[in-house]
Amino acid sequence: MTPEHMRELAERLATARREGRQLAALPPALLPANAAEGYAVNQRVAACLGWEPLGWKIAATTPAMQARLRTDQPIYGRTYRRFALPSLAVLAHAALLDPLVECEFFVTLGADLPPRAAPWTMAEILPAVARVEAGIEVAECRFPMAALPPVPAILADGSASGHYVFGGEIAAWRDGLAAMEVVLEVDGAARRRGSGAEVMGDPLAPLLWLAEERRRWGDGLRAGEVVSTGTATGMFPVRAGQEVRAVFGEVAEVRISFAAA
Repeated sequence: MTPEHMRELAERLATARREGRQLAALPPALLPANAAEGYAVNQRVAACLGWEPLGWKIAATTPAMQARLRTDQPIYGRTYRRFALPSLAVLAHAALLDPLVECEFFVTLGADLPPRAAPWTMAEILPAVARVEAGIEVAECRFPMAALPPVPAILADGSASGHYVFGGEIAAWRDGLAAMEVVLEVDGAARRRGSGAEVMGDPLAPLLWLAEERRRWGDGLRAGEVVSTGTATGMFPVRAGQEVRAVFGEVAEVRISFAAA
C-alpha cells in the first residue's frame, strides 16, 4: 500500500467506528498486502480516533479459529476503554455489528514489558501480571461477516475488537488456568464448553506471544493495559433479547443482556 492508501483506509475505519457502521467492499488499492501493513493501519486508526486505549485483544489462538479466520497464527488489535463495562452489562443489540460472544481471560498488566533486544520468557512475563479476571469479549467487525476481506484488512480493523465486559477476579490464577472449565450459557442453557487449555495450552501463553510481537514492533506493552487472551469457548453469534452468562470454574462469572431495543 502507498502511504496515501494507508491513510485513507485508516480514516475510513476510524469513521466507521465513530459511526457504528460497517464498510462495503474495499477497492483493491485499500486492501493491505500483508500483516505488517494491516497492523500499521490499525495503529493509524488508533491515532485518528484519539480514544483512551484499554489495551489489546488476541484472537485466533486455536487451530479451529485460525482456520475460520484464514490465518496460520494468532492475531491481535487495539482495544478502547470506552467499550469496557462491568458485569452485569446491558448492550443494545441493534447498535452492534454482527456481534460474537467470546469467553476470555482478561489480564491486566502491573508493569511495563518494554521493547528490548532479547526475547521475553514466561518467567519474566508472570511478575508483570497484576490480576486476571473473567471476561466476555463481544467482538464486532467493521466488515460484514458475510463478506469478510482477507485477514490483513481485518488486522487493520483491530482484529474485530468490540466491547469488553469484566466479571469476577480469578484470585488464584498463579495456581494455573489451563484446567479451569469455562461454560457459556445462553438464556440459562449451556451452549459452549471449553477450558483454559483451549487458549494456546494456557491463557497466559498468548500474553507472552503478544509481548514478543510488540517487542519486535518496537513499543512493547505498558502497565495498566488489559489483554484479552483469546476465546476458551469459540465464537457464538448472539441475538437480540438473549441473556448470556460465562462461568469460569467455581470462582467467577460474567453476564450480559442483549436488549432488543
